[in-house]
Amino acid sequence: MLLRSLLTLFKYSAYFKLGFLKKCLPLFSLWKTRRVSPSLSYLFIPQLYKNLALMAESKPVSVQVGEKRGCLENKEDTPSKKPKVESDPENGGGPHQDEKEEPEGEGNDVKEEDGETFADMMKHGLTELDVGILKYVSEHEGFSGILKERYSDFVVHEISKHGKIVHLDDISIPAEPEEVQEPEQQQMDTDILTEEQKKQLGELQLFKNKEDNVFIEVMDDTKEKRTMVHKAIKTLFPGLETKTEEKEGHKFIVAYHAAGKKALATPRKHFWPKKRGCFCHFVLYKENKDTMDAINVLSKFLRLRPNMFSYMGTKDKRAITVQEIAVLKITAERLAHLNKCLMNLKLGNFCYKNHPLKLGELQGNHFTVVIRNISGTDEQVRQALSSLKQTGFINYYGMQRFGTTAVPTQSVGRAILRNDWNEVVDLILKPRPGAEKEFLVRCREEWAKSQDPEAALKKLPNKRCVEGQLLRGLSMYGKKNIVTAFGLIPRNNRLMYIHSYQSVVWNTMVSRRIEAFGLRAVEGDLMLRGTAAHVLSAEEAENHTIHDIVMPLPGFDVIYPTHHVGKGYKELLTADGLDIDNMRHKVKDYSLAGAYRRIIIRPSEVSWEVIQYDDPRISLVHTDFEKMENKPAPVFKTEGKHRALRMEFSLPPSTYATMAIREGALTK
Repeated sequence: MLLRSLLTLFKYSAYFKLGFLKKCLPLFSLWKTRRVSPSLSYLFIPQLYKNLALMAESKPVSVQVGEKRGCLENKEDTPSKKPKVESDPENGGGPHQDEKEEPEGEGNDVKEEDGETFADMMKHGLTELDVGILKYVSEHEGFSGILKERYSDFVVHEISKHGKIVHLDDISIPAEPEEVQEPEQQQMDTDILTEEQKKQLGELQLFKNKEDNVFIEVMDDTKEKRTMVHKAIKTLFPGLETKTEEKEGHKFIVAYHAAGKKALATPRKHFWPKKRGCFCHFVLYKENKDTMDAINVLSKFLRLRPNMFSYMGTKDKRAITVQEIAVLKITAERLAHLNKCLMNLKLGNFCYKNHPLKLGELQGNHFTVVIRNISGTDEQVRQALSSLKQTGFINYYGMQRFGTTAVPTQSVGRAILRNDWNEVVDLILKPRPGAEKEFLVRCREEWAKSQDPEAALKKLPNKRCVEGQLLRGLSMYGKKNIVTAFGLIPRNNRLMYIHSYQSVVWNTMVSRRIEAFGLRAVEGDLMLRGTAAHVLSAEEAENHTIHDIVMPLPGFDVIYPTHHVGKGYKELLTADGLDIDNMRHKVKDYSLAGAYRRIIIRPSEVSWEVIQYDDPRISLVHTDFEKMENKPAPVFKTEGKHRALRMEFSLPPSTYATMAIREGALTK
C-alpha cells in the first residue's frame, strides 16, 4: 500500500517535497523489510494519508500515530432472542476481537481515480472520527511511538476459563492411562483365540504377514460367539479391523488393516482407549499467522476437516499468540510430530479431555506490547499508564472492525438493514477510490460498464472473494433475486456488515454519553442485573460508578437509557432510514436482538517499563518458544540509541487492545 502511494506521488511532482521524503523514507524502510504490515493500516496509514493530503495542500506535516482529535459536540455471535452481554467476564463475553474484520477480497490499498487530485485521493482512508471514536477519559499528556513495528512486539496469551494464563512450556507426550481389564474378561479374550491365531494376528498387526488379512473360521456359529471373537481381536491387536464373511457354507471372521500399510504413517482409524478422553487439548503457539490459517494448516497435515478443531477465541495475525485448541480423537503423538515440519507454529502441553472448547469460554487475553521509538519523558509514561490502570479506557470498537476501504463495512450493513438490496450490490461492486488489486479494479469497471455478473466474474482469478461470491450468486439467480444471491457469501461475512453498523452506532452514542455526563453514573443510565438491564434512579446513580454502566447495541430485545442520550439512538437510526422499534428483518439472519456493552473497561495486571536498546532488529520480548529453546532473554541497556515502552495488561473478551493503547500511551 505504502509503495503504491509513493509511486503515485512521483506522478504528482508538484507535491513531491524533500521534507516529505525525509519523513517517509524511514517508514518505507520498515515496509521494505516487512517489519510493518498492511494489518497496521488502521493505526498508521489513514493518518499518513491525511498528513500527505494536508502537505499537498499547504506545508509539510509530521506523521503522528494516535493524534488526539477534537470532539465535534462492536466471533461475533449470531442474532438471538435474548440480548447478548458483551465485554463482561462474569458473563463469558465473546472471543478476542483485536483483529481486522473485513470481507476477504475487498481492496486495502489506495489507487488513483481519473479526474482526482492526489490530495483528494489521500482522504479516502477511515479515521476514528468516521466511526464515532471521539473521546478520551483522561487528561494526561500522551506520547507518540510505533506500534507493531515488528510482529514480535505484540504478544497475546489466552486466559482460560479457569483464569490461568495459557503458556507453551512442555512438548512431551502425556502418559497413557492404563487400561484395567477385568480378570474374567481378560481370560475370556485370551481363551477365545488359539496360539496360532494370535501369532498370525500379531504378524498382521506389524505388517509381517505376507497376506493382507487373516481368516478365522467360527466353528460354533452363533452371534454371541462371533461378537466375542470380534471383540477379542480388536482388544488384543489395536489397529486391526474385523468383518464376517461366508465361504462355501462356512463363516469366517476376517481381520485386516483398514488403511493398509499407509496406516503406519498416517493411520485413519486407530485404537482409542476407553480411559482416554475423546478430545486432545493442546496449546498452539503461532507467529505472524491468523488463527484460521493455522487451523487450516493443521487440518491439511492431519487430513482432517477444519471443523474437527475447536477453540475459545481467534487471535491477531500480526503478533505472537498462545491459545488452547482441542481436536477430536487425534493423538498427542501425531500432533507432536508436526513440530518437526511446521514453520511459525508449535504445539505442546497435550492432555486428553472429554469435551471440546467453545467460543467465548475464555476469561480474556493477556497482552505484552512494545511501543518503539517513544517520544515522551518517563514522567509522561508514568502518568499515562497510571491513568490506564486506575481509570481504564472507553470500550470502543477498534478501527479494524470497519475495514480500510473507501466503502466501509457499516455502510453495507446499513443498506442491508434498510432492505435496500440494490444499494448493497452497488456498494460492494461499484468502482471505488483507493488502490486495489488490478483484477478487482477490472472487475468493478466491467460491472459498472455492463452490469453483467458473468462478464465481471471472468475478470476475477479468485472467485472466493466477497465480490466473486456475490457475482456468482447474481449469475445463478439473477439480479431480481439479490437476497438469494447475497446468501452465497459466507454467513459470518454477511453478519459482519450489520454488526459493523451496530458498532458504529454504539461508538457514536458512547461518545455522546461521555460528552454529556463525563465519568459518573447519572439518572437514566443502564446497569446489568444478571443479564437484564436496569434503569438507574437518581438515588441509585449516587451509589454506582461509570464502571457499572452499560450502553446497548441497537436491537429488538434491548432497552435504552432514559436520558436524552438514550433518545439519540432513535434520532440516529431514523436519520439512517431505520425504525428502532422494528429491528426484526424480513430475512431472519439479519434481525438484530441487540446487546449490552460496558462503557469503561479497566485492564488488570497492568505493568510497564521503559527500555533502551541499540539494534532495532532484535526482539524485545522473551517468548514461550525462546524460553523452551533456552535462548537468553533480551538484555536492555541503561543507555541506548532507541527507547521503547514495554507494557503488559489483561483484558476481558470482546475488547480491543488497540483502544487501551490509544488511551494509555499514544499522543493526545
